[in-house]
Amino acid sequence: MALDQSFVGRSYPPTTPYEVGREKIREFAEAVGDANPAYTDQEAAVALGHPDVIAPPTFVFAITFRAAGTVIRDPQLGLDYSRVVHGDQRFSYVRPVRAGDRLSVVSTIQTIKSLAGNDVVEIRGDVRDEAGEHVVTAWTKLVARAAEEA
Repeated sequence: MALDQSFVGRSYPPTTPYEVGREKIREFAEAVGDANPAYTDQEAAVALGHPDVIAPPTFVFAITFRAAGTVIRDPQLGLDYSRVVHGDQRFSYVRPVRAGDRLSVVSTIQTIKSLAGNDVVEIRGDVRDEAGEHVVTAWTKLVARAAEEA
């Protein structure tokens, strides 16, 4: 059954702040194989004009996808997560995420489409720091595959 179009535009409350730590950034950079010294060396980051180490661009996915879980688990939406695959991901940065940031995310259902029996949901995650400044917007596209007919 197609998802309800009236959910488009629905926003969910901001998440509890996530504190970005240097060690988390270092671990993430190592996991994705990015040796950029701005991710692990405070002096290198400061030399580039940052107050502390910065995170690789995809680091924020861990924060925004966790926030999107509120949308995914909304029983009124009725998304069958057992059929979901990750369709697409993109980011638009105002500034890099950096160590010491305390980030909150407001998730909003951007679009709901039905394609060939599949439900496609795009969730926008607006990420703000503790001062309320916009840091990055992430768009996550999820595809709920159509149920197989018996």
